[in-house]
Amino acid sequence: MKNSSNRLIFPTFVCMEGSADKIFEVLKRYWGFTEFRPVQERIIRSAMAGRDTLALMPTGGGKSLTYQVPGLAQPGLCIVVTPLIALMKDQVDRLRARRIPAVAIHSGLSPRQIDIALDNCVYGDVKFLYVAPERLATEAFRLRVERMKVSLLAVDEAHCISQWGYDFRPSYLRIAELREKLPGIPVLALTASATKLVAEDIMRHLRFAEPHILRSSFARPNLSYSVRRTDDKNGQLLRLVQNVPGSGIVYVRTREGTEQVADMLRRQGVTAAAYHGGMGHAERSLRQEEWVAGRTRVMVATNAFGMGIDKPDVRFVAHYAMCDSLESYYQEAGRAGRDGVRSYALLLTSPDDGGRIIKRFEQEFPPLEKIKDIYEKVCSYLQIGIGDGAEASFLFNIHDFCAREHLYSGTVQSALKLLQQNGYMTLTDAQENPARIMFCVSRDDLYRIRVQRDELDHFIRTLLRLYNGVFTEFRQIDEGEIATWSGYTVERVKELLKRLWQLRVIRYVPSNRSPILFMNEERLPRADLYISPDTYKRRQELMRERFEHMLDYAANETRCRSAVLEAYFGEGDPAPCGVCDICLARRRAAKQKSADASDGNAAESLRKEVLERLAQGPADPRELADGFPGGMQRTGEVIRQLLDEGLLATGKDGKIRLK
Repeated sequence: MKNSSNRLIFPTFVCMEGSADKIFEVLKRYWGFTEFRPVQERIIRSAMAGRDTLALMPTGGGKSLTYQVPGLAQPGLCIVVTPLIALMKDQVDRLRARRIPAVAIHSGLSPRQIDIALDNCVYGDVKFLYVAPERLATEAFRLRVERMKVSLLAVDEAHCISQWGYDFRPSYLRIAELREKLPGIPVLALTASATKLVAEDIMRHLRFAEPHILRSSFARPNLSYSVRRTDDKNGQLLRLVQNVPGSGIVYVRTREGTEQVADMLRRQGVTAAAYHGGMGHAERSLRQEEWVAGRTRVMVATNAFGMGIDKPDVRFVAHYAMCDSLESYYQEAGRAGRDGVRSYALLLTSPDDGGRIIKRFEQEFPPLEKIKDIYEKVCSYLQIGIGDGAEASFLFNIHDFCAREHLYSGTVQSALKLLQQNGYMTLTDAQENPARIMFCVSRDDLYRIRVQRDELDHFIRTLLRLYNGVFTEFRQIDEGEIATWSGYTVERVKELLKRLWQLRVIRYVPSNRSPILFMNEERLPRADLYISPDTYKRRQELMRERFEHMLDYAANETRCRSAVLEAYFGEGDPAPCGVCDICLARRRAAKQKSADASDGNAAESLRKEVLERLAQGPADPRELADGFPGGMQRTGEVIRQLLDEGLLATGKDGKIRLK
C-alpha cells in the first residue's frame, strides 16, 4: 500500500514486547509451531540477552527463526545483512505473507525505492530490514541507520567476512563500522559452513565483546552419503533414481549439462526438468513450482537452484561432478531429507575428475595483468569514465560482453570475483529487471514532437502523468500499468516505447533478466588498480586447499563420510553414522566375517561328531549324512575333507571307516 508520497504503509503491527519467554508465543502465532529445534532456543535467548553470538547451524537447521523470533518478541527493528538477493526477496515475501512488515535494500532497486524503504524503517512500523552488504557504505543508509530503533543485527552467511572463508566478500568488513553506529546492539552471526579458523575470524572482524559460539550438530543421521567411481555416470544416476522413490535434485556444473542430463532421464521415463540461470524468470518459476508440487520428480540444475526453496521431502541429491569445496557440497547435499526421513546424497566421480579440477583451478586465477584488462574492458563496456561510477548499479550481460571482447566466460567470472574480493565491484546473481525510460529531449522539444506526431501525443501524456523525474534520471516503468492508463495493449505499449526510442525521444531499456554490477567505488586508472599479490596468492592457497579436501573426501575408502564432514566443520570426535557407503560396507564385511567364523565353528563341530560316530564302526555314507544336522551336502563336504587328509577310508563294501 502507498500513500500520496509513495511511502509504503504496512498494516498496524503489534510488537510482542516482554521477556524472552514470549518466544514461544511468537513461534506459535506466526509459524504454528510449539517447540524449537535443538539449539534454536539457546541462540534466541542468547540474542535477547544482548550477547554477541555466533551460531553454527547446518543447512535446513532453521537459521532464519533464530533472528526472526527475537526480532518479533522485542520492540524495534532487526537488520539482517545477507549477500543473496534472491534469498533476500524470498524471506521478505514470506514474512509479508505472515503479515510481518519487512523490506529489502539491494543494488537491484532504484535510488527512489531505496529512499522509500529506508524512510519506512525510520518512521514506519517495519520489523525487518534486509540489506545487501555493499549498501552499508552508501550515504543514504549511513544517514538513516542512526535514527532507526534497532534491536538486533543479524549477519547471515557470516563466513563471507573471513578471508579464510570460501566466499570472502570485502563489503562484509563494513559491518564492523555499522556496529559503531549501533552501540550496545547485539550481533547474531549465522553460518552453515565455518571451520574453527573461520569461526575465530568471524568473531574478531565483528568485534565480539567476548567469544561465544553456539553450535548445532552437523550430523545428519537420516542422510546416507555415498561416492561412486565410474565411467558410466548416467547408469549410476539411473540406478539411484530407479531404486529411491520420491523427488530429487541432480547438480550439474554447466547449463548445457542440465539440459543433457534432464533429457537422458526423460528418455528413461523419469519426469525431469532442467533449471539454470540462463532461463527467464517465468520459466524458472514454473519449473520450480512443478517440482515442488511433485509433478516433476527430478530437477537437474546448476548450483543456482536451491536457495530459499522449502521442500522437506527431497529423497536424494546427486552430484554429477565434484564441487569446488566441502562447504558447497555439504550445503547442496543437505537439501535432501530435511523432514528427517532416510534420504541419500550421491557423489559421482570419474577417473578424469582430478584433471578437470586442476583445469578449473587454473581458470579461477587468471594472471593479474589479465584481471586489469578485464576491469578496463568492463568499465568501457558499461561506459563508465575514469573517476565516475561510484556506488552506481549497471545491468551487465556477461555473455554479450564475452562475445564482444572474445573472452572465455569462466575467465571473466573469475576475474570479476577477484575484483569483488578486492573491493572494486560486486556482481549480483541474475534477476528480473523492470523496464526503464528517460526522456533525452527538452520539454519544449517534446511539446513540438507531440504537436507534429498526433499519434504519439496521448501516449507521451500518459508517460508524463505516471512518472515524475523522467527528464533527469532513468525511471522504472511498468508496461502493464501504462497499458491500463493509456487503453493500449501491453504489446502496443512496447511498440510505442521502441518507436520513441528510435526517434531519440527517450532512452528505453526493456525489461530483462540480467545480473547487476555494482561499483563499490569510482573507476580507477589502470595504474591505480591494485590487487595485492599476497591476497592473490592467499586466495590461491585457500582454493587449492579446498580442492584437495574435496578430492580427499571423494577418494576416501576407510572413514565414515559423515564423520569426515563433521570433523571438517570442527566437531571434536564424531561417531560413525552407520548409514554411509563406508559404514555399510564395514557392516557387510563384519557380518560376512561373523558368518564365516560361524560356518567354521559349525564345520569343526560336525567334523568331531563324524569321527566319534565312525569310531563306533563303519557306516554307509548316506546313512551317515542323514544322521547329522546340515544334511547330505555339509556332511559330504566334511567326509571328503577327512578322506583327503587321510583320516578316513572307503571299504570294498562302500562304507566309510576310520583309517
